[in-house]
Amino acid sequence: MTTVDKLVQVAGIIDAAEAGMIIEEGADWIGFALRLPSGKDDIAEPDAAAIIKGLEPPHAGVLISYLTEAEEISEFCQELGVVAVQLHGDVETTQLRRLKELRPDLFVLKSLVVKQDNADELVKLVDETHPFVDMYITDTFDPRTGAKGATGLTHDWNVSAELVRRSPKPLMMAGGLNPENVGAAIRAVRPAAVDAHTGLEGPDGRKDRAKVAKFVAEARAAFAEIG
Repeated sequence: MTTVDKLVQVAGIIDAAEAGMIIEEGADWIGFALRLPSGKDDIAEPDAAAIIKGLEPPHAGVLISYLTEAEEISEFCQELGVVAVQLHGDVETTQLRRLKELRPDLFVLKSLVVKQDNADELVKLVDETHPFVDMYITDTFDPRTGAKGATGLTHDWNVSAELVRRSPKPLMMAGGLNPENVGAAIRAVRPAAVDAHTGLEGPDGRKDRAKVAKFVAEARAAFAEIG
């Protein structure tokens, strides 16, 4: 795996051509959202596994999952061949501990979903879970749909900045990031990594090469600036 500092991830990969383009444009990790609660995965599991197998380090494929049971998460990661998993479900601390016991080699990201007034709750979650998590990822809650990610909405960056200060583990920032705002987000929050999904898509729902290129360039420049 690549270093987790100054890392750029693009999520919601739909096919091999899109994955190849995103890697060409300089992203580090690519995220695959699978077994979604909606049942509407972007890509078939065997296709995702084939893409992940073909990635050369430091590039890596990340499973974006709403599963909550350690055994099931571990088995699915093994099937896909991923080295990292991003957990968006309400995973109990006991399950995070169990996952680390089962798969000490697996890089575990845990989502912190920012709502209107839950900053204290998120800090408490970090205090409880950080021994079993390698990196946190902030994302934005959509009160209209109840979605906890890929909403295209930004959140109060002060909350993410506070979590960066309080967390013993690094933080990836997500939630409505795009080529226009990623530089400002990095300068304001000082995260270890950034992630984008819907903010890089064209009208056809595919990632737009120009947007991906600009997102990566803007993120790299801002990371260099904050040192």
